[in-house]
Amino acid sequence: MKMHVVAASLMILTGACRAAPTQQPHRIVAIGDLHADLPAALSTLKMVELIDESGAWIGGADTLVQTGDITDRGPDSLELIELFDRLEDEAAAAGGRVVSLMGNHEMMNLVGDWRYVSPGDLADFGSEAARRAAFAPDGPLGSWLLKRDAVVQIEGIVFVHGGVSARFAEHGAAGLSAQVRAALLGQGSPDILRDEGPLWYRGYLQAPEPIACEELTRALTAMSATRMVVGHTTQRTGEVASRCGGALLGIDTGISAHYGGHHAAVQFRSGDAVAIYPNTRADLPDPPVNSAH
Repeated sequence: MKMHVVAASLMILTGACRAAPTQQPHRIVAIGDLHADLPAALSTLKMVELIDESGAWIGGADTLVQTGDITDRGPDSLELIELFDRLEDEAAAAGGRVVSLMGNHEMMNLVGDWRYVSPGDLADFGSEAARRAAFAPDGPLGSWLLKRDAVVQIEGIVFVHGGVSARFAEHGAAGLSAQVRAALLGQGSPDILRDEGPLWYRGYLQAPEPIACEELTRALTAMSATRMVVGHTTQRTGEVASRCGGALLGIDTGISAHYGGHHAAVQFRSGDAVAIYPNTRADLPDPPVNSAH
């Protein structure tokens, strides 16, 4: 009897000493402008281990945020919209989330501004009339685009295509998205679709850093956020831009072939930001959690 007790005690002690496997917190992964380049999109999504070789979602409960401009420049607008539409469903079924934001190029397609539509993209639809019908507000692609938010806020991070200027920050992510949608339907002020609106604003990456950081602090404070992640303004270095101590990240690295094929993404896990490139990773500055409060 004593031997059984000793053996049982040893098993309990051994089990207690064995380290329990730790599960990594779920990630938020942000990817910038893709500009109708399906191979570049697939390559980048595989690089960050969100899809497999067949293009199926393997990200589990992770969140993917794509910050807009999946249309124009390249030939694959239709294929990219179909890809993200499918991944939204697959991620949701796995407990994850895919967020595709409205960019200025999605807006342009919705209002009939086709200056940057490539011949290959047009040919993909068979005719100009077919493409216009698809991107009409009641067409299959137009109605999908109108469901995209312009701004989302997740775990204290504001994601937006251009930038939320201090002028508009008080409306919050949901309010700004609603205003953009209303303006596109002709039911709201068009100011939200102009240079200082969230689809076009470039001030945080183009203004001198002290000026940009002062405005950014006001905008983040108004939104009770700590960081803003933007696309739109291409970083010709091919690397993620960091300003204001990491409170502003610019993630349009020129992923599409049109801009050089500089594949990159940013991963957030428990507040820590890391830039991911094909052959390396780089830690990014992280602002204090309460820096904007």
